Amino acid sequence: MQAAAINRRKFLTYLGMAGSTAALISACSKDDDNDGNTAPPGSIDLGKDDIGILNYAYALEQLEAAFYTQVIASPFSGITANETALLTDIRDHEVAHREFFKAALGAKAITSLEVNFASINFSSRDSVLATAKAFEDLGVSAYNGAGKLITKPDYLVLAGKIVSVEARHAALIRDLISNGTFADNTAVDANGLDMAKSPDDVLGIAKTYLKSVLWAGNLPAS
Repeated sequence: MQAAAINRRKFLTYLGMAGSTAALISACSKDDDNDGNTAPPGSIDLGKDDIGILNYAYALEQLEAAFYTQVIASPFSGITANETALLTDIRDHEVAHREFFKAALGAKAITSLEVNFASINFSSRDSVLATAKAFEDLGVSAYNGAGKLITKPDYLVLAGKIVSVEARHAALIRDLISNGTFADNTAVDANGLDMAKSPDDVLGIAKTYLKSVLWAGNLPAS
């Protein structure tokens, strides 16, 4: 398993998006620059329309990438070789997601976020895996909730490809915590569907782990 972060070119090939990247970047550059309402001082405006949704996803990928980078940099006590390999793979995926959004958004990308992991005990397996579970479940529900807000088909395809990877992560982390819980009723509803959360709900949870303040006042609501 690869320990170094996957570069952008390899990730695009991995997702099968190499041919559509130029079109995605071009579409990003054509979106309206008018952000509408003004963000409060000191906050980071995610933007509006599809660009806002992409920045919303980029913010979450930044958070996840920072978390798993720290997990691998300071492994929890008693971590096994298998756990190290699996968590390294997840780190590489999250770094690849982050770098893809950063490149695709270009000048419209939000700044790098400052994280706040003070509530996480990185030396504790229980703390690390519980946080990983929370992040992965949050990521899946975020993409599911934002899908209906995306207007451009290319962006929706991109979101679908990434959320499927996030769901694989969520299933793996759940099984590391308790074997066989990969699709229990806290993640999948009675209709066999993953949970979905609105951007406001997701950001309300994510802010616990951020020093940066995100503002979503211009994101589409429906």
